[in-house]
Amino acid sequence: MADSKVEGTASTHLEDVPSGATEVEQPGVTARALVIVIAINTIYFAQLVNIVGSGSLARDITAVVGGSTESVWFTSTIAILTAVLSPPVSQAADLWGRRWILVALTACGCIGAIIVSRATGVGQVIAGFTVGGICYGAQPLLHAVTSEVLPRKYRAWAQASVNVSASLGGIYALLVGGALTRNQRPENFRTYWYTAAGIYAIAALIVAVLYRPPPRELQVTLTTNEKLRHLDWLGYALLVSSLTLFSLGLSWAQNPLPWTSPAVLAPLIVGVALIGTLLVYEIRFKKDGLLHHDLFRHRNFPISLFCIFTEGLSFYCANNYFAFEVGTLYTHDALRVGLHYSVTFYGLIFFALIAAVYCSAVKAVRLPTCVAFTMFALFNALMASIRTTTPEANLWGYAVFLGAGLGVCLTCLVTAAQFATPPGLIAITSGLMIGMRSLGGVVGLAIYGAIFNAALTSNITSRVAGASIALGLPPTSVADLIGALSAGDMTGALAISGVTPTILEAAGGGLQQSFVIAFRNVWIAAASFSLVAVVASLFLVDPKSSFDERVDAPLKVLPLDVQSKGHI
Repeated sequence: MADSKVEGTASTHLEDVPSGATEVEQPGVTARALVIVIAINTIYFAQLVNIVGSGSLARDITAVVGGSTESVWFTSTIAILTAVLSPPVSQAADLWGRRWILVALTACGCIGAIIVSRATGVGQVIAGFTVGGICYGAQPLLHAVTSEVLPRKYRAWAQASVNVSASLGGIYALLVGGALTRNQRPENFRTYWYTAAGIYAIAALIVAVLYRPPPRELQVTLTTNEKLRHLDWLGYALLVSSLTLFSLGLSWAQNPLPWTSPAVLAPLIVGVALIGTLLVYEIRFKKDGLLHHDLFRHRNFPISLFCIFTEGLSFYCANNYFAFEVGTLYTHDALRVGLHYSVTFYGLIFFALIAAVYCSAVKAVRLPTCVAFTMFALFNALMASIRTTTPEANLWGYAVFLGAGLGVCLTCLVTAAQFATPPGLIAITSGLMIGMRSLGGVVGLAIYGAIFNAALTSNITSRVAGASIALGLPPTSVADLIGALSAGDMTGALAISGVTPTILEAAGGGLQQSFVIAFRNVWIAAASFSLVAVVASLFLVDPKSSFDERVDAPLKVLPLDVQSKGHI
């Protein structure tokens, strides 16, 4: 009985509602709806403060607590948890409501930030990001709530508002994080995460007070046992185990283990097998589970999933390597590095608003999405062209192309996906979209890490060690010299046994060349992924008829006879 209730509610398209029902007066844009959009966006601000800091301040954290080879897990942990938690949290929100799930998961972000701020070892830092990463399971609900409380014709504006709040969080992370840790003060990362904890606490409080939606239909018509039976427990188990093992195998490849190592191959093979099992189970045996069959009635949804996976490949690449490259090749001033990357978020704000205007006016998503991935490809190609002689000024301009890609892509793809699926499944639609984006980040970080480490290791051996030893440096001093140069500690480098100014200059040049080659290989890989998405986006269909006055989840409860016809 419960399954029939759920299926009936979820599979109703508003386009299929009888004409008489469409005459019900729609609430339009209300002050209450706008307050809720603002409240929800405070959570996205907090989440970006955490995730951008996990990448941009990774070197500062490991400078204090050690474990630099494990720093990839700061961001990877968040990406993995986002990917595995987004779909189940989205399903649960349809059954128990959005409000307290949002509040509880955001509180986990606060706890995780406190753990990071107090950590004394890299293991504790990873544990903090793991606890804090739980809050990212609520990320798809942020996209869903902002969309469903506003008329559909403003769907692109709703998604743009999410991107603007995320950009403001990113800007805060870069400027505040950079200001706190500049001038060789890496220990101030603790202050940064204290402030992050406070922001999470404020966001949770704001949502608890201001977001008070009426109960959803399934929330009141199903018993607790019926809700628990409806959840796709086997699907969740397969999803969590498969993605975790797959991510572990990829992350260990070339960092430090070779691809042929059993510790790499075993989790990779088992992970891929479990992913295959999950797909077979969801396609053949579970029509209303994680991959609800009603989601795939229109081609825009699977295309959007593929494209946002590729967008994740590009975003997480930039989040981990752009600031890293600026700090390695141009300046060790953390604030200046942050300013460089912040240009991306200023661009994201501007182009997200431009995308909202265009999509709402033209009622189209295909062309802007294609342009967005072209911007990603251009940004990655420009970054791959960097040499040791490339002026620092160029990078200010390169970041604009990244911001343009992010702002337009996220606004258009989430809009396209939500319009391609039933209104009753907007949460799971958003969950799969955000989950796929994070999966792209998990896969991308592992691939990029393997590429980067392989290129850097081979080139440092030939360029830095070779040049230094040829000038008389004892082989036993090579590792210390590389470490000092990587940290920008020239005074410490000169104090190393056997190091002279001539050796230091030659070693520094060799180290920079090694990093340039490693970064170049990463950007080439990212550009290749972006070009594939350019082609895929050409197959999107513009959902012109979906940009209308209807509100998918009115804040005022409509009469039961209207609810039964699919209006909520």
